[in-house]
Parts: sequence; structure tokens; C-alpha cells
Amino acid sequence: MAATVTHVASAVVVEEEKSQSLQEELSLPILLADRVIKSAQEAESSKQECAELRKQVERLSQMLRSCVRLATSSQPLYERPIRRVAADVAKNLDRSLTLVRRCKHAGVLRHVFSITTNADFKKVFSLLESSIGDMRWLLTIFDSDEVNLSLPPIASNDPILAWVWSFISTIQMGQIKSRVDAANELASLARDNNRNRKIIVEEGGILPLLKLLKEAASPDAQTAAANALFNIATDQETVRFIVDVLGVPIIVSVLGEAPVKVQVAVANLVARMAELDSIAQEEFVRENVTRSLISLLCMDIALDLPKPESAKTTIHSLVQMKKEMTEKSTNVTNNSDGSSRGGHGQHYNKKDRELETPEVKAKVRIACAEALWKLSKGCLLSLWSAESNAELRRSAFKTNSPAAKAVLDQLLRLIHEESDAMLQTPAIRSIGCLAKTFPAKEKRMIGPLVALLSNRNVDVATEAVIALSKFVSPDNFNRSEHSKAIIEFDGVPPLMRLLKISDRAQVHGLVFLCYLALSAGNSKALEQARALNALEGAARTVLPQHPELRDLFAQAIYHLTLYQAGSHPHRQTYAP
Repeated sequence: MAATVTHVASAVVVEEEKSQSLQEELSLPILLADRVIKSAQEAESSKQECAELRKQVERLSQMLRSCVRLATSSQPLYERPIRRVAADVAKNLDRSLTLVRRCKHAGVLRHVFSITTNADFKKVFSLLESSIGDMRWLLTIFDSDEVNLSLPPIASNDPILAWVWSFISTIQMGQIKSRVDAANELASLARDNNRNRKIIVEEGGILPLLKLLKEAASPDAQTAAANALFNIATDQETVRFIVDVLGVPIIVSVLGEAPVKVQVAVANLVARMAELDSIAQEEFVRENVTRSLISLLCMDIALDLPKPESAKTTIHSLVQMKKEMTEKSTNVTNNSDGSSRGGHGQHYNKKDRELETPEVKAKVRIACAEALWKLSKGCLLSLWSAESNAELRRSAFKTNSPAAKAVLDQLLRLIHEESDAMLQTPAIRSIGCLAKTFPAKEKRMIGPLVALLSNRNVDVATEAVIALSKFVSPDNFNRSEHSKAIIEFDGVPPLMRLLKISDRAQVHGLVFLCYLALSAGNSKALEQARALNALEGAARTVLPQHPELRDLFAQAIYHLTLYQAGSHPHRQTYAP
């Protein structure tokens, strides 16, 4: 609750700052300084003290005007410390003005006011000296490309605030190397404790980090920014703030285009944000982050890690691998060794990716697996595991849950809109693995898969055959309804054509045809396509190489002979 109030208050401050320009903010202390100087010149008493005070204020006025010149320059300034210091300077100048105006009195009134004047002058001198120190520090951090770790008087009791100001200013305005160093320092501060994270957010650190994340020319800068955001985004309110300032499209874009080492850090950021906030989940899905995650997850890489007991690599096993890797090396979120290859930025090509070490490739795959898992609150855990685990299917993947629907929508989107087989294939396989979870009336997965049977890419068409086979296999409770749906979507003709294209397509296609015969043997579509003749003819060439299919062929041929006209129910099935 306290964190929520803090972020609401921060938002109010930001809105107030937007309503008043930086020049307007600085105009008040400049106006006050001019009045103090004029009043000091007109003093009738304590003339020496007023003259000294006037010199201090003149220095302060010059600094304020220098700050205005910076504010009107083409380069956008980091405004938070300027506004904070300007407000404090205005308060001290106002106190100075009150004091010097007392010195305009003469006679009896002069003796009345002189009782406190000496003490007040000492106090005001000290305040003005502090303001001069603040302004000197302020101009230094804007004039220098390096990080300034000195402490201004205004932050003497809270050095973290001054460091955060300096780091954010450097990230926003410094040279690229200094920006990387500053982002790494912010990441370190944010990792230390919650108060530091809150200060970074309140002082406007999110937007400069998102801007740094877009620095495609520097993978080190992108990694540093992603790591800093990861360490800062540890609660729902901060994640929601990143969403509100349109950070999700930036994150998704970088994930799809950056070098592998950057993608590790960004995928971890996606995982954390998705885990902490449902709105962030929805925004990531809307921006189609699934496309990049699945693409990276299915990179053709060899993991130099102990194989899990299961022959299959599941998302769950990959996440477990991440824990093992974390114990052996430094945390992925701090994995920026300054040696990122390439530096090509956008469209980091396949050749560059192949130069990365197996360990880095493994890390990005594991990070993407965890991001997918967190993105759907665990439902994607079942995508490649649920096929052989009925209990997991029932508990982990519920097709009517919002998270599952979002993931399925993205898988369908990949199937519909992508022409890249490397992206389509894992989406097809994922849907196939979930074939047993869909109710009898669910047809929105069937149509797109049937359409892929006519795909020009034989491998894609074959993957569609394999996926559809799982919808109509004998161990699928809803096989009859799914078979009817496939036939209604006119899936038989392209299936028959596919049987003649390649050996792999033929074998999987014949298995699919057998399943359809067992579940919908009385279909006119099968009869018109002469499915019986196709099975009998294929049996002579396929069964010698795949004897395990003999019983399936025999049952399918028997079912077809029962329903198709002109066929004898007791005809002899081919036996090699």
C-alpha cells in the first residue's frame, strides 16, 4: 500500500513539473536574486553584511542564468535535480530578501531589528553558501561527460540521492561509455535495497534507461540498461510504471533485434515483469513478444549441460537448468563483460549469433523459456510436457484461462502470419502437444492446421500432419469430433496430395489417414479421395520399413471396407 501511495505521489509530482517549464521554474529564484541585490544596495544599516550578502547572491544569480542557458539548449536536460535545487535556492533567497529589507529601516526601528540581525546574517550566509555549492555541483554534472560522485549540500545527509541524480544525468546526457558505467552503477544501487529502487523511480530513472535500451549501436549499453531495469522492477507498481511510459514496445523490439547477450538480459526482464503484473502480461502479448521468445527458444543449439532424465527438453527442465547454471557462474542479470561481439545493433544476423559461445546460447534459451513460462503464469509449462502427462494437462493448462487464451492466440498468430518455417514449426508443435486439452467443440485450432497441409514448405505441411494426428489419435477422447472438423475444413484432399511428396510426409500422412479412417470411416470425403486404395497401395512399400504400423494399417483398412461401397468386409488385409 505504501509503495502504491509513493508511485501515485511521484506521478502527481511529474504532472506538476510538466505543467511548469524548467525556464519558468528558474525564473522565480532569478527574480528573487535581483530583488535581494537591489534591496542590499539600498540598505541603511548593516551595510558591510549586506554588501557581502549581495556578492553571494550575484554569484548565485550568474549560476542560475547559466542553468537557464543550458535549459534552452537543444540537448534535453535531466530536470529533477535542477527543479529540486531551484526550489531550495528560491526558499533561501526569499529568506535573504526578508533580511535585507529590514536593513532599510533607520532610527528607532533600526535598533529594534538589529537585535537579531547579526545572527540572521550568519544563518543566511550559510544558506546562500549551500545554495552556491548546490548550483556549482549542478553545473558540474551537466558540463562533464564523466559521472560526478561529489555530494552537493542539499544531499549531504542522503548521498544516495546525489549519486542517483548524477547517474541518471549521465545516462541521459553523457557519452556512451559513461552512460554504460552509470547504468551499471544504478543496477548495483537498485540491487542493494528497496529504498534505493524507490529513489531511482521517483527521481525519473526509468525513461533514460529505456532510452539507453534502444541504443542499438552499443550492446553493452543495452545490456546495462536491461540489467538496471531488471533490478529496479521488483514490485507491481514499478512494473506498471514501465508499462505506462510505453516501455513494453521498446523491450519487445530489443528482444527481437539485439545480440544474444543482450537478449539474455531482456528476456529476464520480460520474465520478471510478466510474473509481477498481469497488465504487463497483456501488453507483452499484445506486442507479440511470443514470436521472439519462441524463435530464440528453438534456436538450433547444443546445450553443454547434463541431460535431464527425460529424453525431451521441456520448458520446466530448461528453467531448472538455469538454476544449476546460476550456481556455477555469476547471475545472468549482471552478465556484461564488455566483450559483446558485433555491435551491429538492429538485425543481428545469424552468422553473428553463431559466433557466440554455447554457454551464452544456452543462457538465452533458458531465459526465453522462463519468460514464456512466467508470461502465461505457468500454462506454457505444459506445452511440451503435457502431451504425456494427463495430470499436468488438467492442472497447468486450462484452455479457458485468460493466460492460456493469450498464449494460444499468439501461437495461432504465428501460424497465420509468419512465413518463416523456423517460427511456424514450434508453434505447430506446441498446439499439437495440447491436442488432448481441447474440448470437442473447439475448432479454432483445426482450421489453421488444415490450411497448412497445402503449405509450399513440405516440412511445415508435415508438422501440421503430425499435429493434426494428435487430435484424432486413438488416445484422444474427442477424436471423433476432431475428425469430423478436419473433414469439414476439407482436410482430406491436401492430405492425399501430401502422401506423394516425400518419404517423411508420406509416413506421417498415412498414420494420420489411418486415424481418420478409424474415427470417421463412413466419411464420403474419404471414399471420394479413395483412401482405401491409398492405404492398400502404400502398405506394400511402407510396412516393410515400418512394421510397427502393421496393426494400425489393418484396423484402418478394415474400417474403410465396412463403410465404402464395393468393398468386401472380409477382404484380406495386406500382410508382408
